[in-house]
Amino acid sequence: MSKLQFATTQDNGKTVLTLAGQIDESFPQDLHNVKPGAEMIINLDQVKMINSLGIREWIKFMGSVAATKIEFIKCPKIFIDQVNMVQGFITPNCKITSFYVPYFNEDSNAEKNVLYSQGKEFGEGFLNVAGSVKGEDGSDLDLDVVEQKYFKFLKN
Repeated sequence: MSKLQFATTQDNGKTVLTLAGQIDESFPQDLHNVKPGAEMIINLDQVKMINSLGIREWIKFMGSVAATKIEFIKCPKIFIDQVNMVQGFITPNCKITSFYVPYFNEDSNAEKNVLYSQGKEFGEGFLNVAGSVKGEDGSDLDLDVVEQKYFKFLKN
């Protein structure tokens, strides 16, 4: 059984694909049969893990929807890491419109993922990175990525 669940819905003529779980060797073959319209939104909010076999399956999937304009939303750090490292992980027909940025406090071990959205924290020619944010307990949490590496995908 696949460790990646998916559901498709329609929203204003766009196919919305919601993924949850792990992108790995159990990648659901039914996902290759998804027939989106001209535009598709892929919600990755609940994707928890990606391994090397999952990357291979993901690249095949991206090839099967290459004619579709794709918008990625709520991309977790594990997805952004792959976009930055693996050529072809997303294709030229894709854009990322929101993604999570991790913050951490070493003293309290508190962590928080902050959603960055296109037009607010980033956009054409700008990126507003908060060096720190407030945690649930009011403590300061610092950016938990190397800025030059993590945001590299925005330059492509």
